Amino acid sequence: MICELRRAHPRWGPRRLVFELDRRGYPGLSRSTVYRVLMRHRLIQPVPRRRRRDQYIRWERPAPMQLWQLDVTASLFLVSGRECKVITGIDDHSRYCVIAAVVLRATGRAVCTAFVEAMREYGVPAEVLSDNGKQFTGRFGKPRPAEVLFERICRENGITQRLTRPRSPTTTGKIERLHQTLQLELLNEHEPFTSIEDAQAAIDAWRQDYNADRPHQSLAMAFPTARFAPATGQVLPLRVPAELAPPRSVRATTAAQAGSASARPSAGQQPPIGQAVELDRVVPRSGNLWVAGQQIWLGPAMTGRTVRIWAGTRQVHVLAGGYRIKTLPSRLDATDLARLAACGAIPAGPPPLPPPEGSVIEIERTVSASGNVSIGNHVISAGSPLAGRRVTLRLDGPVTHILVNGTIVRTVTCPVPEAARHRLRGARAAPAQPPRLPGQLTVKRRVSVRGGHHDRRAADPGRAAARRQDCRGHPRGRHLSDHRGRRHCPRRPAHDQPRHPPPQGLRLRLTNRDQEDAYEPPGSEQPGFSVWVNAALSRNEKGAMRS
Repeated sequence: MICELRRAHPRWGPRRLVFELDRRGYPGLSRSTVYRVLMRHRLIQPVPRRRRRDQYIRWERPAPMQLWQLDVTASLFLVSGRECKVITGIDDHSRYCVIAAVVLRATGRAVCTAFVEAMREYGVPAEVLSDNGKQFTGRFGKPRPAEVLFERICRENGITQRLTRPRSPTTTGKIERLHQTLQLELLNEHEPFTSIEDAQAAIDAWRQDYNADRPHQSLAMAFPTARFAPATGQVLPLRVPAELAPPRSVRATTAAQAGSASARPSAGQQPPIGQAVELDRVVPRSGNLWVAGQQIWLGPAMTGRTVRIWAGTRQVHVLAGGYRIKTLPSRLDATDLARLAACGAIPAGPPPLPPPEGSVIEIERTVSASGNVSIGNHVISAGSPLAGRRVTLRLDGPVTHILVNGTIVRTVTCPVPEAARHRLRGARAAPAQPPRLPGQLTVKRRVSVRGGHHDRRAADPGRAAARRQDCRGHPRGRHLSDHRGRRHCPRRPAHDQPRHPPPQGLRLRLTNRDQEDAYEPPGSEQPGFSVWVNAALSRNEKGAMRS
């Protein structure tokens, strides 16, 4: 029986054979007896014992869900020759394997996705231990340390993150031992996998056997399942960053797109080879976004924002808030799209193409500090009061309406030809309904001592109202109100506006540094204009001015 079990399971040693014989009804055998039987039949190769190092200190958490150890391993190959990564996680107390996810690239997002899925299934651990990989920490980042996504998840969920010292793999010895078992029992014995799905299915089957049917020697031959228990009684929900939330379907912008989006495959289905995919990405601090080796420049102003990438073999579209902000030629092939789909991308809907030529266009721009807005190669003036604000430009025929929160604040001439408007950055089809017109405006003016004030049109409330009044705009005139009541000033055309009488003479006052000469022609007592010249003039120049 000992030899038969050994030949059937070459990886089983004397201790495992004693345990299996006891389960099959052969109790009482010692490990040394089984070892001698194996030596007699030459089923085991004798190796010298390694001396236990005194500086190694064994430690273990007293209860499950107190500490998880996480790491990444490789050596999983596909038939195409591509090497995949395996993201692993183990509970320190029970040796229960909580994470075993196969990915093409062990990026920070892939590691965090596997970590979040494990916490959704088993609960939030109290501590997490890992090495100093860039997926787990940014303390060694260049040019300066920065918080990575994994650290953010730990911070927001109250998880204490612990890191090993550099070049100290023995600190995470439990998960390194898990990697050895996975390598010897599955990866070395299995042929290259046909696809990443087949590899994940094999890893899941091995994980089930490791947790439930394989005794662990460090646990006195107990099963990890017997010592593990998920977290219970957690009051606070799991906090997941928006970039790791389940991908949402692209919001249809028109009724035609909404009808076609209803027939889209679900997120769980893999798209056919070469079909376009959609995925979400967070713009890094540099403003350079990389998707499967293709660079997408969005600028530092987009740092931290989540954008939707529509990737195909011909074009790549970038959407923010449901609107297309950039389109560029695609450098991706069918293999790149398949790799993106394996990493979580969903089948793409209709491409967010620009609006047709000749339609009413809307774009969004930020007004510069000088009050200008750039549209293509043209610059229009939006006004200094809008400096720094985000406005919507509605290009309708020969005019451009500047909208703030859906209300027209200014209308100017459109400098962009209609044939080139649909190619503008961020162009989208404008809604059919016209924008809202501004309502009545109320401003405050202080009436001068002469009884008038100026707001681009002269108004004369009278000297008795020489105090602060409210002026309310109206299409037929203006309403002036103060503490005594309200007065209506009808609108008058420009040629009926009161003007100062023409000057009958010119009052010229010449000022020198040491003396002051004044010349007043006849009739200077009548109201008119005065011209003051403050300069050091010679006597000849002043005589010429008098003449």
